[in-house]
Amino acid sequence: MRAPKVGILTFSDGRRHVHEELLPLTRGFQEALAQRLREAGWEVVCGREIVWTTDLAKSEARYLAAEGVEATIFNFAIWSFPHFPAIAAQFAPGPFLLFSNINPRYPGLVGMLASAGALDQVGVFHARVSGDIRDAQVFSRVLQFLRAAVAVHRLKGETYGLIGGRSMGMYTAQAPLDQWRRQFGIDIEHIDQFEIVRRSEHVPADRVEAAFAWLERNVGKIHYDGDKLTPELLKRQIRSYHAVREIIDEWRLDFCGIKGQPELTNHFCTMDIAEAFLNDPYDWEGPHDPIICATEADMDGALTMEIFKHLAGTPVLFADVRHYDAADDVWDLCNSGQHATYFAGKSFDPQVNLPKVQLFPAILYFPAGGASVAHIAAPGEVTLARLSRRQGRYWMAILPAEFVEFPEEVAWKKAEATTKEWPHAFARFRVTPEEFLAEYDSNHIHGVYGNWVQELLWVCKILGIEARVFA
Repeated sequence: MRAPKVGILTFSDGRRHVHEELLPLTRGFQEALAQRLREAGWEVVCGREIVWTTDLAKSEARYLAAEGVEATIFNFAIWSFPHFPAIAAQFAPGPFLLFSNINPRYPGLVGMLASAGALDQVGVFHARVSGDIRDAQVFSRVLQFLRAAVAVHRLKGETYGLIGGRSMGMYTAQAPLDQWRRQFGIDIEHIDQFEIVRRSEHVPADRVEAAFAWLERNVGKIHYDGDKLTPELLKRQIRSYHAVREIIDEWRLDFCGIKGQPELTNHFCTMDIAEAFLNDPYDWEGPHDPIICATEADMDGALTMEIFKHLAGTPVLFADVRHYDAADDVWDLCNSGQHATYFAGKSFDPQVNLPKVQLFPAILYFPAGGASVAHIAAPGEVTLARLSRRQGRYWMAILPAEFVEFPEEVAWKKAEATTKEWPHAFARFRVTPEEFLAEYDSNHIHGVYGNWVQELLWVCKILGIEARVFA
């Protein structure tokens, strides 16, 4: 994924003699901030001049916009006139972070607070951080906001491909086009599932054979049964994957969802292979950026996953909240082959993950057959979340959690208690089952490794969405 791009505008005193005398100081603080961000992998664009006039507030903000920054830091090291940030905010790309450096001889904090008050009065959303940028905790707070700001910025102008439509009567899987455009800046393209069937017939045979050989060579075990899983059905699934990739390229889709059930799963094949390797950071032809694809065309699930991808830059889990195992206080999160194989080994290297993966024949729900992509998610700290709507208003459930590891035999025995043919993540929440089930509004749940709670809270604040942390 491309590096995030942030802009910095540093503000100064509007009196020429003060501005010029303190110019080396303000430039020094700006460079320290920019350097810290570059060291963390960010692309940084600084204003060409320190802003000390209204003309510069406009021209430097426009410069950042022309450079395509995805969020802007308003930087304060000394007292600065508050109307400069208020003017700049009309032209620079938001969301905005106001940052005040530790510089007690000069009232930079005063300038930041005065500017923050001005922005609040005129209705410009922003965040505030004050401290030494060299301090790890201070820098962490800066990054938490900036990651969220960039994630929200990247949603704007994206296109979601709704391939099929509502699956099996799920209200929570569909969302209104106008609300997505208004609230998130996302367009929705409706595409018929027949396009997968039609296009799959035209995938070159040598391309299919190469993919088939790669899977047979690298997957831990393929359980052919001569009926629901045959080499021919697996090749049909491979063709389906390439058909979806072609649809994504042709329609310029940023993320997508596939209805699947019941038409494709009754009469063609399951989409498990396609969904797993779209969400993975690789396929049989090499590395690729994960492409969020939600099973059952779950739109709010796909949107949650797209936000996670923009935050973490990794594959994102899609699962059902299937079963609570009271004996070990874990939830079995599983869905029909949807998990990216990345979760089997928590690696971007297929050679680490695929030996832990098994392909099973599709179960009774899917008479057309095909492979289910089964594995057990690697252990580690995770953040789970879900966007849902209540009477048209979005809210986000956020769950700090842990994927728990069991001995292999125990893990697969637990998987057999639900559906062993599907992928599983055994998750331990921080809330009781009663508290979770009383409020959680979907059968689907999503997540990534690591602690992303603060970033998700910032995403919700930027978007004006209520958040509930289950912790």
